[in-house]
Amino acid sequence: MTTYADQSKWREIQEFLPEEYRLKAGMEPAEEWWPWRNHRIHLDCYRNPGAPLKVILFHGVGTNGRQMTTILGAPLARRGFETIAVDMPEYGLTEVGPGKPVTYDDWVQAGSDLIDFELARDNRPIVLYGLSAGGMETYHVAAKNRKVKGIVGMTFLDQRNQQVRDETSLNLLVSRFGVHLAEFAAKTPLAGLRMPMALASKMHALVNNKKALKACLSDRTSAGKWVTMAFLASYMNYVPAMEPDSFNVCPILLTQPAQDRWTPLHLGKVVLDRIQSVPVSIVMLENAGHYPLEQPGLDQMVASISNFCTKIAREHP
Repeated sequence: MTTYADQSKWREIQEFLPEEYRLKAGMEPAEEWWPWRNHRIHLDCYRNPGAPLKVILFHGVGTNGRQMTTILGAPLARRGFETIAVDMPEYGLTEVGPGKPVTYDDWVQAGSDLIDFELARDNRPIVLYGLSAGGMETYHVAAKNRKVKGIVGMTFLDQRNQQVRDETSLNLLVSRFGVHLAEFAAKTPLAGLRMPMALASKMHALVNNKKALKACLSDRTSAGKWVTMAFLASYMNYVPAMEPDSFNVCPILLTQPAQDRWTPLHLGKVVLDRIQSVPVSIVMLENAGHYPLEQPGLDQMVASISNFCTKIAREHP
């Protein structure tokens, strides 16, 4: 089996992070494999039985679990939290089993089942973090599972909303025509047909550093991924277990990169402005892009999420 110790792409990408965020020898997380359905899901883990709280980290459609580890999993672990970064099926180093194409519904179910798996180990509170599409995934998983104590998103995108589709897709041809083509194909033997995620979305806005973007796009386990029609159709049309107007599971924090050229603040507010039953807070990350490489945004992100988790740990000892 392949491990991140054998993979060089994440090391190329982390070279664009500030020195203190790069994983050096001896600092890497433990790599675990969690059997789920017919897949073997890869987890980057900083296990800490004495930690008051666990944070499960979800990537988006242009990143993977190791990229979540570098920017947040490892920094939070150094602050005393247990962290688990997931490679969802089709991304990172997760081994995908035979059968039907993976869908976004599978991602949500896997996230919910992982929460149950971790709660069966111990009953410490769990917070979810998600970047890009992973942000809305934290919402979808929390709405389905209803056992987490907090969610943090780097944007919350409801792709059923036409404005969100128009602004996050590569162009209007994709958002107005391509999505419907994927929906049609997903109902036919063409469901497993693949296309580069970079042709469906504004992957060119993943990072604001051109050299870093080239490194990200060359990684076929993250930004360079080709996805199926089945996955695209399910991602664009996923219906949550609870709509935002009735969401009452847990507090929400949005850590919004101020220089995000893919998913600016107003797109996340399409969801957040409808949530009235739980506290919602927003922290702007100065100088940071969609996948943040920049200071002071990175430090602001870690500090705000650490404070959020500390408050939740106190409320749920």
